[in-house]
Amino acid sequence: MRVYAKLTRPIKEVNYLRAENAERYRVIIRFFFLEYEKLHNWLYKEDVFAMMQKTDYFDNYSIEQCQLDLQSLVDWGNLTALQDSNKVRTIADFKNKKYRYQLSEYTVEIERMTMRLENIEVEGASLEPTLLERIYQQLIEYEQIKHKSDMDVHGWLQLLMNDFVRLNQNYQGYINTLNSAKAEELMKTTEFLVYKDKLITYLRTFVMMMQEKGGWIASYLQNITSEEMAAVFDKASRYELSIPRLDKALIYEEVYDNFEGKWQSFCRWFVGDGQISEMDRLYDITNEIIRKMTRFAQQIVEMSNRGSNRKEQYFHLINIFGQCKDINEAHCLSAYVFGVEDCRHLDYIQARMTEDIHQGVYQENPSYVQFEPHSKIARKKYVRKPAKDYTLEKQMKKLEIEQKMEEDRKRVAALIKNNSIDFASLPLIHASTRKILLMWLTKALGQPDHCAKTDDGKSYEVIKKSEASCLLRCEDGNFMMPDFKIVFKEKK
Repeated sequence: MRVYAKLTRPIKEVNYLRAENAERYRVIIRFFFLEYEKLHNWLYKEDVFAMMQKTDYFDNYSIEQCQLDLQSLVDWGNLTALQDSNKVRTIADFKNKKYRYQLSEYTVEIERMTMRLENIEVEGASLEPTLLERIYQQLIEYEQIKHKSDMDVHGWLQLLMNDFVRLNQNYQGYINTLNSAKAEELMKTTEFLVYKDKLITYLRTFVMMMQEKGGWIASYLQNITSEEMAAVFDKASRYELSIPRLDKALIYEEVYDNFEGKWQSFCRWFVGDGQISEMDRLYDITNEIIRKMTRFAQQIVEMSNRGSNRKEQYFHLINIFGQCKDINEAHCLSAYVFGVEDCRHLDYIQARMTEDIHQGVYQENPSYVQFEPHSKIARKKYVRKPAKDYTLEKQMKKLEIEQKMEEDRKRVAALIKNNSIDFASLPLIHASTRKILLMWLTKALGQPDHCAKTDDGKSYEVIKKSEASCLLRCEDGNFMMPDFKIVFKEKK
């Protein structure tokens, strides 16, 4: 028998099973686990508090007690807390930190053990772009699958959900690995420079695939109605109940709710539910990781260059100049060292003593520069000065930006005729107005249905009137463009 560190360490994650308030902790963990089974991994304290109130088992349970219970579970390693900074607008919002909570891997396995589940599968964390391609291909088959037998519908839905579960679990595990303290310490070492390019290329490849396939998946899911999926859930549930089982009898409502919950989480992941989708959140997190790795790599290079001492290089150049036979050879060497071939910047040069353009640098008087000592003992003292208050400048800049945005909005609104903007009939427009209209075109043409939304939430569609071109006249010039027309949709 081999004894190793993980075998001998105490498992503090099981503290919630035997703590003083175990009844509250176990209910909270079970709620997280049931939502985890439905692929709803991240929860807020408000969700937990609402669940505890609905149970009618805990009297006088307050939101403060809920926060303390969640913090205890975080300290034991049962939950992972991540600050949600997407809605932070002020310093007060940042100080009043709002966290999202997720079950840790240890707790998932412990909770499965308490429910007597076996064959726990632990997969390695990675980002697999092929899963997005497979999910997209399976959604394309939806129109043919929904009319087939219960067995075919059940197999299609299970395969789709399994790929989604694998994508979700792998992305969370991989991102958590990159955001861990151990990974951050590795990023600060010189060994990280060897893996930086490969890691950034790997992340960017996944982001590019997610931007392409994720947008198509989200567009396809928006076209599937709840009534159509209800029929799919019914077929899959009936087939699930038809499978003979000896251990327990399944209930139709529970199986149906399980399929429906997974599908809702699947839609929230790609489309969102009134909030930012998990796909957009993953895009932001991945970009932030790439920026962090690039910043760490830059700091490592700067620290390496900062510690280099050019004293030996200068002594070497002096010795080479000292070995020159005459002044002409020294001139040639100087042209090579300080010339175009290997340009070096000269600083601290005093004013010239003569206006003669033919006089060389070697004929000028030498310049003397006093260097500060690098010793820690003798160091120049710096006087600390308070930071300057730029509140007034920020307010003025904010008012300037708001005024410019309002002017742009009025210019664009003046161009809307009959709830549409026809580029062929536009008058002479401002340069900023042209940028806004072209941005709307780019945003809509990047979608399969050529539909998008403006910054203020108005839905519109881009229509190509004909194959001919039109002339768009602007204050800073004219250019030819396709004959497009922007049609705004009426709010229902």
